[in-house]
Amino acid sequence: MNTFDYIELEKRRQQNNIELIASENFVSENVLKAVGSCLTNKYAEGYPTERYSGSKGRYYGGCEVVNDLEEYCCLKWREVFSTDYHVNVQPHSGSSANLAAYMSVLSPGDTILSMDLNNGGHLTHGSSVNFSGRLYNMVFYGVTSEGYIDYEDVAKKAAENKPKLILAGASAYSRIIDFERFGKIAAENGAYFMVDMAHIAGLIAAGEHPSPFGIADIITTTTHKTLRGTRGGLIFCKPELAKKVDSAIFPGTQGGPLMHIIAGKAVTAEEACSNEFKEYIKQVVKNTKAMCDEFIKMGYDIVTGGTDNHLFLVDLSRTHPRLSGKDVQNELDKHGITLNKNCVPGEKRSPAQASGVRIGCAAMTTKGWKEEDAISCAKKINEIISAM
Repeated sequence: MNTFDYIELEKRRQQNNIELIASENFVSENVLKAVGSCLTNKYAEGYPTERYSGSKGRYYGGCEVVNDLEEYCCLKWREVFSTDYHVNVQPHSGSSANLAAYMSVLSPGDTILSMDLNNGGHLTHGSSVNFSGRLYNMVFYGVTSEGYIDYEDVAKKAAENKPKLILAGASAYSRIIDFERFGKIAAENGAYFMVDMAHIAGLIAAGEHPSPFGIADIITTTTHKTLRGTRGGLIFCKPELAKKVDSAIFPGTQGGPLMHIIAGKAVTAEEACSNEFKEYIKQVVKNTKAMCDEFIKMGYDIVTGGTDNHLFLVDLSRTHPRLSGKDVQNELDKHGITLNKNCVPGEKRSPAQASGVRIGCAAMTTKGWKEEDAISCAKKINEIISAM
């Protein structure tokens, strides 16, 4: 076995499996070409001087082309979201983007109000084992008994704790997020308002979810998931925070940018501007709702009772108390169906076991799924679970 043997094995797995991990997708040939291009050879530490006020520019020569490329990438991402926000395209990942976002406006020990991991939040939203939970004082807002964000609890916790930053966004939340309501609560308490839209960025770009632009002070995202692009991160911010955000990325948390990945991000943005992408996202939502509704018909408990986006959570606690999310994940893997275990509101098990599974349809929609395919897959999953 050598490196390319392993790559071929993974290629076959991706081709043959049903991919239901909500964080994953399949990129285009053009994205693959960009990230595998000669740009991987170029060091470009710093920023293009034309764009960054007070910037000292790049620290290496030969950056004429990559300067223009990065400028172009920024331009296209503002076009994707129809915004005049400042954008930094250098974050290596969503986690890197979140770290820099916090560092741009916070000091260690400052208070952040966010969604708890068990309720659908992300590791970088304050988990005790993550930099976010170790560096900052985390306070968490809850969800209702149905699993919806409890906005009254958000307001109550904000008034009691006076956080310096309020964070909206999740990795496992199936409903529309009311950014206007979050923004109002943040303004009432003198807090910065940050949105991590990594999961729903594609839906926002296509008009299938309300936009945080014009409301949030800082917005982070990945460029994979529903944006269907290369793995990487972006930070958008209001113009007055641009210098702080840029400094938090470089030299604050990163060295040289990955120019081949920035090229991949530029291709991703080009594709996200197309009508084909908008139609794709509409189909993602249709497929996800169809699959979710089928699980409900078969008697499964769905967190919040349904979905508005590209994913939903199946809560096995009542219907299949013997089975953990890990049990189901492992068994489905044997049948060529890939998804992930996930904590549910009121979780009794550890995150390593969990009592639910998260299901997303973005990747399989890229492969051509329609509603009938999603329904058929739900029935197949039920057959497998019923036999466990």
